[in-house]
Amino acid sequence: MPHYFAAIEAGGTKFNCLVASGPDDLIAEKRFSTIDPETTLRQVSDWLLIQAQDYPLEAVGIGSFGPVDLDQASPTYGYITSTPKPGWRYAPFLPFIQEALHLPVAFETDVTVAALGEGAWGAAQGLQDYIYYTIGTGIGAGIIVNGQPVHGILHPEIGHMLLPHDLQKDPFRGNCPYHVDCFEGLATGPAMEKRWGAKAETLPVDHPAWALESEYIAAALHNTILAFAPQRIILGGGVMQQSQMFPLIRRRVVDLLGGYFQSPIVLEEIDKYITPPALGSRAGVLGALWLAMQIKGENGC
Repeated sequence: MPHYFAAIEAGGTKFNCLVASGPDDLIAEKRFSTIDPETTLRQVSDWLLIQAQDYPLEAVGIGSFGPVDLDQASPTYGYITSTPKPGWRYAPFLPFIQEALHLPVAFETDVTVAALGEGAWGAAQGLQDYIYYTIGTGIGAGIIVNGQPVHGILHPEIGHMLLPHDLQKDPFRGNCPYHVDCFEGLATGPAMEKRWGAKAETLPVDHPAWALESEYIAAALHNTILAFAPQRIILGGGVMQQSQMFPLIRRRVVDLLGGYFQSPIVLEEIDKYITPPALGSRAGVLGALWLAMQIKGENGC
């Protein structure tokens, strides 16, 4: 008998939901707009309850936008916490889903579940130490070390690292409400739109925006490589749909490392080392599925 699981990838603009028995047996999918917590979570749970009538669900995996509370000993475990998303501060995400479905629930950040999905079925299969970046409306990273997500006292917020900002070359001030010209403040889709006066996806492939964007991403990856020495870096998200940036980023990363990081994986196989996600835009929801499958001990790898 097949085992059925639910997956929820919760973003600031939409929730992607899935019922499946595995990555190759997707039963049903549904997308909901992110409105207020009560409306959105009720729509999601009602839809899953309908699916469960035909496909008895055993567990739920959630990957959520954040910041979120991942401390299982905390009274606000599974809550979205200090998000700037209006109406969602301290929304009890996991408790709501548990109460509605009466199922075990696994909870992670959205970018970490994307990393786990790529590790199980995508570009990081067989690796124990790798990083998945999403670069789009925001910037985040799922950091996997020894096969496990890195948490710490919160969870990595690598999108807020500070980068060199040459105001002569790029006079745009930055748009992070907390740090102004951190990585997010300089390189998200909204930052690009404010800098150039047009949505990033409308800019031609030879627009100078992409060379500048590649410079900032390469600087962030230089810091990432030296801090974590990952076996692979995967770059996803809406901004990274511009495939012409990958060669620019790879070349600039090697330049910035300056011969210090002597690894043949980086120096000779950079095209494999810095790569797009094999699961594409489904990395997050499939990672949430993998998370649910681990609750019941299913072998997702």
